[in-house]
Formats: sequence, C-alpha cells, structure tokens
Amino acid sequence: MQPTNNHSTDMGATEIFRMPSADATVPDLMAEEKPAHPTLTIVKGPQIGETFELDAPIITLGRDPRNSVFLNDMTVSRHHAKMDLSACPQGRATVEDLGSLNGTWVDGAIVSKASLKDGSTIQIGTFRMVFHTNARPRRIDTEG
Repeated sequence: MQPTNNHSTDMGATEIFRMPSADATVPDLMAEEKPAHPTLTIVKGPQIGETFELDAPIITLGRDPRNSVFLNDMTVSRHHAKMDLSACPQGRATVEDLGSLNGTWVDGAIVSKASLKDGSTIQIGTFRMVFHTNARPRRIDTEG
C-alpha cells in the first residue's frame, strides 16, 4: 500500500510547531548572576524556596530571630546550629549542632559536627536545606 499525500487539514492530525530560539518567552536560565557567597536554600519545610546568602564567616541557625538564618518553627531550637565558613574559599566548611533537642542532620546522618561540600543537605527540625559553595571555577595551569 502506498502512502497517500493528502494536503488537506485533517482533524486529529498532529502538526509540529517549533518555537524560535530568539522568542522572548524562552527563559534565559544562565542570565542570572551567581551569588558571590555560599547559599543555603530551603527545599522542604515551612519556608520552602527561601534562599539565604551566607555572607559572614560564622552563620548561626535557629528559631531566635537574631540568628543569621531564622528558621521559624517549633521543631527548631532557639540556637540550633552554627556554620563555620571561614575556610570556604579553600573548600572547607562545617556545621555544628549546639546541643539542640532534635539534632542536626547532614546528608541523612545525625551529626554533632560535620564537613560540608557543595550540594550537602542539612536537616534542622522540619527544614531540609541544600548548601552551595557558589565557588568560582579556578583556572588550572596546564603548562609546566
């Protein structure tokens, strides 16, 4: 059987539509500037979607509004944990539990103190957060 070449518009026929790449409705996902400091983004919990730019060497996390990262929920201690970012430019960062009632979890394990890497998850109470170093790629000298 030979295929028929019917140029009339059939109901139910599938048509392909291609959106021009220069169309203004296409989002430019790379246009947003990267933060200059490490960030902590809430991916689960009451403040989901909120991102904190961590612009100090020591960051405090807890239910007290005076903390660097204010986590407003009863499952969080007033002074729950602290992050040490003083060596973040050298690739080292830590989080330490401050004797909280519910503990601090890093990458699924309860910790008293733990090293953080880019993409580490931190769970404090009902909040699950993702840590990003936002480190700029370093140029590697290949000539020697």
